[in-house]
Amino acid sequence: MITPKEHFHGSDLEKIEAVYGIKKEDITSFSANVNPLGVSPLLRSTLSSHIDAITSYPDREYTSLRECIAAYTGTDAGQVIVGNGSTELISLFIQIEHPKKAMILGPTYSEYEREISLGGGTTLYYPLREKDDFVLDVDDFTAHLNESIDLLVLCNPNNPTSSCINRTDMRHILDICKQYDIFVMVDETYVEFADNMDEITAVPLTHYYNNIIILRGTSKFFAAPGLRLGYAITGNQDLIKSINTRKNPWTINSLAVIAGELMFTDEEYIQQTKSLISSDRARIYEIFKNHPDFKPYKPSGNFMLLKILRDDVTSADLFDKAIRKNMMIRDCSTFPFLDNKYIRFCFMMPEMNDKLIDCLLSK
Repeated sequence: MITPKEHFHGSDLEKIEAVYGIKKEDITSFSANVNPLGVSPLLRSTLSSHIDAITSYPDREYTSLRECIAAYTGTDAGQVIVGNGSTELISLFIQIEHPKKAMILGPTYSEYEREISLGGGTTLYYPLREKDDFVLDVDDFTAHLNESIDLLVLCNPNNPTSSCINRTDMRHILDICKQYDIFVMVDETYVEFADNMDEITAVPLTHYYNNIIILRGTSKFFAAPGLRLGYAITGNQDLIKSINTRKNPWTINSLAVIAGELMFTDEEYIQQTKSLISSDRARIYEIFKNHPDFKPYKPSGNFMLLKILRDDVTSADLFDKAIRKNMMIRDCSTFPFLDNKYIRFCFMMPEMNDKLIDCLLSK
């Protein structure tokens, strides 16, 4: 077995190609968490016919795009900020808030801690517990909040656990954070995949709380990571002004604007995606739930976390086994609070999901 010197991100297909000698075009990435439908046919045809848009600058205020996002998310255009992927907005927000001490719900995406560290801040993790199936114990969690913390970071649904916090619990968290003057950054990258999205998304809370910012993008749900189109929603007008003042002009190109305005109104694609993920998520969860070698954690996103119950198998073993069949899963041993008994994979088209299942369940 090849033991990689580093763990692979879902976008690291070039590294996989070099280590394993497999052409990246032949790899099915179950690690990238991207919509398996790919770019919508409507978007593909529309963009190709609007190539001349790159001959002029986009609207500096991105008014029409923000209005589309506002209609899609159920908020006001004045509460929407757009950026070159959600990563740009995370960076800008951290630079402006400049947190000295942040709490992050873990295990989760490593970029949050990196950005906080670059800004000179320190990070404290509150661990989701395996004994609770990685579902947040809200009362215990809020008991750990105090005035020494100035930023709370939540990914909802969370990556890699695929667990979620409902809006009632989020409101309680915001109330406690308000008492301690803690700002809350919520990453909703995967919320559109959830069956109960209306019960999870915190967007309605931005009308009542000024200590929350919500981040989303088009990379995962709309299968457009290369488009680099992200957005944030907040009711804090001072924060919006600060971000817009600091943000470089025209960070979103003209084609991305056209794509965004179309994406958020492409109802056929949106519903097709939700239906596809919902049906196979339920099916695959049941398969692993009834298998003695694995413990699945009930997923809300378009991916699932699995615990390996066999003593003689590790996450590296299963990564190697899958990649040799041209399928890339996520070895979760590098996530905080996880070890070499956890893997994560996203849901692809049903026939590919079946191939991965056969691979993971075969002796």
